[in-house]
Amino acid sequence: MKKVLVATEKPFAAVAVNGIKEIVEGAGYELVLLEKYTDKAQLLAAVADVDAVIIRSDIADEALFEAAKNLKIVVRAGAGYDNINLEAATAHNVCAMNTPGQNANAVAELALGLMVYAARNTFNGASGFELKGKKLGIQGFGNIGRLVARLGAAFGMDIYVHDLYAPDIQEAAKGYTIVEDVRDLYKNCNFISLHIPATPQTKGSIGRELVASMPKNAVLVNTARKEVINEAELIEMLAERADFKYMTDVAPAALEEFAKFEGRFFASPKKMGAQTAEANINAGLAAARQIVDFFENGNERFRLNK
Repeated sequence: MKKVLVATEKPFAAVAVNGIKEIVEGAGYELVLLEKYTDKAQLLAAVADVDAVIIRSDIADEALFEAAKNLKIVVRAGAGYDNINLEAATAHNVCAMNTPGQNANAVAELALGLMVYAARNTFNGASGFELKGKKLGIQGFGNIGRLVARLGAAFGMDIYVHDLYAPDIQEAAKGYTIVEDVRDLYKNCNFISLHIPATPQTKGSIGRELVASMPKNAVLVNTARKEVINEAELIEMLAERADFKYMTDVAPAALEEFAKFEGRFFASPKKMGAQTAEANINAGLAAARQIVDFFENGNERFRLNK
């Protein structure tokens, strides 16, 4: 009997756990839960004899793969996967997957909420401005970026998109303006919404060169990863431009420095993009289904490592 571990320092909602259990046990597998663990040693002990692991923001590193001698697949319930060491997974012959699209609506709604929050001066009572008629630039046109575009268009915003890697961008971005050079995206848009992964190419890439060119009363919204931000340069921009605002659900490393710009900077205490009941459930159930499909049918559609 295959053994599936759900290892979540921040647990799924009970309804999600029940759904995962139904899927896993329905396939004839055993489900094991490790929730709210407080020490890495607990995680390493729990993976010792399992065939599959479902994680959220939990770290799947070399130590985990070394401890999990029977492990065949690890699934991150969510879109981001920088908490999985893909090279280590490959070295240990483990298939690593994520569950793209399952939390896309939650993140997209939050991105628009942050735009409204910025436009209305963080609800301080002062007169703000409307989103309607403003130009929204979307950097990264995957599942989340596409929903942000749809929601932004519903607000009456003009949508501009930039993505060098989306093979279907011409079809997916019909009705929007596709921008080839990311510098033009920033130069022309009142709002920029980030939906790019943290890669060697993108880490620290959002800084002075791009932000300085944005129009007056510009707003940068980051619901992606903090690593893509050049924090020192963004702090400089907030100091130099009293009209510029930065809204994020990814608390920066230099939080105290950013916090000095009250009213023009906001960061949620914890990453909140996928923190809805619906996204929590959807991602957990998708992870369980992908594990069963992997074992029963060899389906590796969402494999991340080679």
